[in-house]
Amino acid sequence: MAQDRKLIAGILLAAGTGSRFGGDKLLHPLEDGVAIAAHAARNLLAVTPDVIAVVRWGDFPLYDMLEQEGCQVTMFQGAARGMGATLAHGVGQARGADGWVIALADMPRIAPDTIRKVISALEEGARIAAPVYKGERGHPVGFGAQLRDELLALDGDQGARAVLEKHRDAVRLVECDDSGVIYDIDRKADIAN
Repeated sequence: MAQDRKLIAGILLAAGTGSRFGGDKLLHPLEDGVAIAAHAARNLLAVTPDVIAVVRWGDFPLYDMLEQEGCQVTMFQGAARGMGATLAHGVGQARGADGWVIALADMPRIAPDTIRKVISALEEGARIAAPVYKGERGHPVGFGAQLRDELLALDGDQGARAVLEKHRDAVRLVECDDSGVIYDIDRKADIAN
């Protein structure tokens, strides 16, 4: 029943500075000419139409690109406080959702099917769900609505690490054959991989 499905919102974290990359990392094209962040957005949008992208205050080129991709984009003035603050802001934009799948805009190779499996685990009642590739936990990570207040309270640069640690016994690991869940781009040399 379509009306019984839970609303799992996608949150695309795209507010970093890309300093190790040399700046403007998320706008940098991959080998197909499509920007890194556009790939990450498309993978998320292929699974859920409800994607909120969080960008740094004043980053109009990235804002415009992600909006054109179909994301609901929000600029966050507190992005310099770190990934935790950015994640809390994104969840706050979709606080009424039944859960959130948190994706990183510098991880452009995650297969939509993998994201679908994480969302399915949340729909089945998992409090936290994360993909695992060859024994290594990756992204995106999904969180159920019961963790709303903890996610909204995040700040600093640790992302959701504290929430994951506190609830590590509740993490449902989703096995996948998708190396994209552990592949992120920090430096220009990472694109060749």
